[in-house]
Amino acid sequence: MKTQLFKALLDSHASEHGARMTAMNKATDNAGEMLKELRLSYNKARQAAITNEILEIVAERKH
Repeated sequence: MKTQLFKALLDSHASEHGARMTAMNKATDNAGEMLKELRLSYNKARQAAITNEILEIVAERKH
């Protein structure tokens, strides 16, 4: 009886640990995906700003 109870406690602990590992892995994956999306948005905004600056410089030289 003691052994069965101890095994049940160990199984419960292992299950909880596994669930935490899965949750952390999923959180890491989600953070990586979010970082990729933010980096892409940042780069697009940066490129748009650079393009606008070039257009302003070209427009000033024409006048």
